[in-house]
Amino acid sequence: MNSPAMTDGSTDAALMKRLMWKIIPFLMLLYFIAFLDRVNISFASLQMNADLGISSIAYGFGASMFFIGYFFFEVPSNLVLAKVGARIWIARIMITWGVISMCMAFVTGEKSFYLLRFLLGASEAGFFPGIMVYIGRWFPTSYRARVTGIFMVAIPLSGLIGSPISGIILDGMNNVAGLRGWQWMFLIEALPAIVLGLLCLRLLADKPSEVNWLSQQEKERLEAIMASEQQAITATGHYKLSDAFTNPGVLLLAGTLFCIVFGTTGIAFFLPQIIKSFGYSDSMVGYLSAIPYLFGAAAMVYWGRHSDTRRERVWHLIGSFSLATVGFLVLALMLDMHAAAMLGLIIAAMGVYASNVVLWSLPTSLMTGATAAAAVAFINSLANLSGVVAPTLLGWSRQATGSFAATGFIFGGFMLCGIVLMLLFRNTDLFRSNAVLANDATTVNDGEMHVQTARR
Repeated sequence: MNSPAMTDGSTDAALMKRLMWKIIPFLMLLYFIAFLDRVNISFASLQMNADLGISSIAYGFGASMFFIGYFFFEVPSNLVLAKVGARIWIARIMITWGVISMCMAFVTGEKSFYLLRFLLGASEAGFFPGIMVYIGRWFPTSYRARVTGIFMVAIPLSGLIGSPISGIILDGMNNVAGLRGWQWMFLIEALPAIVLGLLCLRLLADKPSEVNWLSQQEKERLEAIMASEQQAITATGHYKLSDAFTNPGVLLLAGTLFCIVFGTTGIAFFLPQIIKSFGYSDSMVGYLSAIPYLFGAAAMVYWGRHSDTRRERVWHLIGSFSLATVGFLVLALMLDMHAAAMLGLIIAAMGVYASNVVLWSLPTSLMTGATAAAAVAFINSLANLSGVVAPTLLGWSRQATGSFAATGFIFGGFMLCGIVLMLLFRNTDLFRSNAVLANDATTVNDGEMHVQTARR
């Protein structure tokens, strides 16, 4: 296999930086809005449940219906994206979920609540894995973890910024024009999704040749690098579409992400309650809850970059899982020592969010084309079933024991499970046959770019 013509390392670094600034901020904004529309139901419930007579059990079931719809439509959505292109399909996803999220303002009872939450999950299905496939088409493997880390900072940012916005709308717009605050919240927060969906048609491009902000030389250079990388992956073995659902390596990655999502979902649902149990006021809980998210965001960026620099994935995942395990065990064992327990929460958040970044650099580095798109969707759809399991299991442990100590041990157990799954993944054919690629066949660092030939 011939490598693309070499250019000056600083020029290649400048190309990567230009891609980062042109592509990632907009994708971050899309994901910020997506995550906000997914979780704002927790704020709506403060008024909506009482207004409509929705019980706690019905609310929990309705909230989980999102993940059921997500599960069933994730793979079909990403297969369509692979055929029609990311620009059109991501725009469709955003506009559809914006409209359905807006319809949430007109829920009248349990049945309409269940239906719209299911439809919201079905409409958003394919968005995140589609973005991962999109990033995989623009950035070389050795740059992918740091790019993913920056992109996924949108998750903790949605907690930092979105929560106060939702609270302000609930209070400030309550009973304006005869609508309750929760209705206004759905209407207002759905609008950005629709607007951004329309902007996707203008601002996203499926390949370098379609943009006007790269020179012809830069376009050719980028296309040569990505083509060389795809050829290297193909040279390690041909994967059929069915491999996206049956390959042991893919299944182990799905199980690993299930553990990660269990951690992120559990933190989102229970972090304020844990801090509240320390005896702080509601306002102080809000401020303290932001701290683990801040450290988690920093860990995402740093660990993704570190993984790229060292050109290694699996041991970085094991390391971040180990950090999360330690954090959750500190929380469980030192719950009565509030400062130590808070430190445990911070450490756990850093490990969980850092794991998320590194894992998503693997699937698109090991498969290509429609198989990669289907594998990413399949991994994500299975993993997001944690959104059904985590709140139920963690809530049960809190109610059964009267303490969050058991919650910490359950968290820690899932993090240990993630370590075991990664060790097993190292022995799969998917990893071994792509071992060079898994450790980055295409190396892009800040001052240097070179392409190696992948070997078995």
